[in-house]
Amino acid sequence: MDKPKLLGNAAALEQRLSQINEPHIVPVTAFIERLRERMGPQAAIPFIDPWDGGVEAEVLFLLEAPGPKARNSGFVSMNNPDETAKNFFEICHEAGFDRKQTITWNTVPWYIGSGTKIRPANSADIAAGIDSLGELLHLLPKLKAIVLVGLKAQKAERHVREIAPYLQVFFSPHPSPMFVNRKPENREILLSRWRDVRDFLAGF
Repeated sequence: MDKPKLLGNAAALEQRLSQINEPHIVPVTAFIERLRERMGPQAAIPFIDPWDGGVEAEVLFLLEAPGPKARNSGFVSMNNPDETAKNFFEICHEAGFDRKQTITWNTVPWYIGSGTKIRPANSADIAAGIDSLGELLHLLPKLKAIVLVGLKAQKAERHVREIAPYLQVFFSPHPSPMFVNRKPENREILLSRWRDVRDFLAGF
């Protein structure tokens, strides 16, 4: 059963790993493996979740960088065992997305930080990480929109518009507990933005 924080369970994580070469996700998995090879063993780059849409995705949620739980699970996933992923899961479902419409990636694809705490992405991180985005977008023929989630991801706007002018670009706050859980109205702001994306996709 799909639910928040599912990848904190060892059996669920093992099952997810067994699915990274399913047909809808295998081109994306191969892309990540190429990126790992280019960046070297020091770069912790999580897989994209096979429970999402893979090459069938219609919208890409672009965030800042993988957090510690993504590094530990090995997946960029709304099922990771942390509060940001929980908020992502709940608001995505409440906004009316089928997760097979979605795919999630990061402006900086690799983990930045210490063993327990991520540091904010700086301009050098974003410049180094953003180059791989075009390669990923090339693998997503059904993509119609990209959501720049949070201020750091929004710094990639010009690059996104240059490499993928055919995509509709949306802007969204980050679903971190620092934003979502601080005030009830913040959750509603985020939900409203994501419903706009859902309505855009429904118009096709």
